[in-house]
Amino acid sequence: MKINNSKLQRIVQWAALLMMGVSLSAHAGLLGFGGTSWKEEVLLHDGSKIVVERSVARGGRHEIGQMPPYKEQSLSFSLPTTGKAIKWHDHHSEDIGTANFLPMLLDVVQDVPYLLVSPMGCLSYNKWGRPNPPYVIFKYEGEQWTRIPLQELPSEISLPNLIISDPDTKVKKLGKTLVTADEIKRVNTGFRQPEFRSILREPLTKERINQMCDELILYKGHWILPNDPIGRSVVDGMTDRKSK
Repeated sequence: MKINNSKLQRIVQWAALLMMGVSLSAHAGLLGFGGTSWKEEVLLHDGSKIVVERSVARGGRHEIGQMPPYKEQSLSFSLPTTGKAIKWHDHHSEDIGTANFLPMLLDVVQDVPYLLVSPMGCLSYNKWGRPNPPYVIFKYEGEQWTRIPLQELPSEISLPNLIISDPDTKVKKLGKTLVTADEIKRVNTGFRQPEFRSILREPLTKERINQMCDELILYKGHWILPNDPIGRSVVDGMTDRKSK
């Protein structure tokens, strides 16, 4: 049976996407664990500062030579006016094989905490609805964190103030348990992506979004391209074999 170039290219593309999904949830590699905690001096929009305690734990299958992915992380702090202790958790998620987010910003406006995070990887980005700009925002109300649209984020909140990328690795290189606001600013410099340099309020172009991440859907536990009969057929075959 002959397969034309277009169909062959489609199969290769689907296989690459499937492997991407598998690689985050069930890497062929080593199982590793590790955790660390530290404190960050966070500069709020009004010039005041709070100390935020962060922790991450790594674990799961990963490629040889690579660190395990984040499986758990937390962020805790006290409100400046009342001293109320507040904590945020991000847990391992089976559908993507890792934790969900990279925290970027924590701020407090009129005693209300807001947390802005970036989906960690393409699977998380698709899981959380492909937001554009690519942020997920939480507001602490009613003793819990609730997701809100970007439009409800107070306008005075505009700049990242947490270590964004590989925070545990960055802290280890600094050799400190308390990272100052100035050090956080220096660590976060160098991003070419505008969405990491400041909080965007306008959507990115569709071309930019597609460059960031292909659109994927979760089908029977596997991430595939939407409306992709080849991907569905392969997943169906895998599912049938497992059921026998």
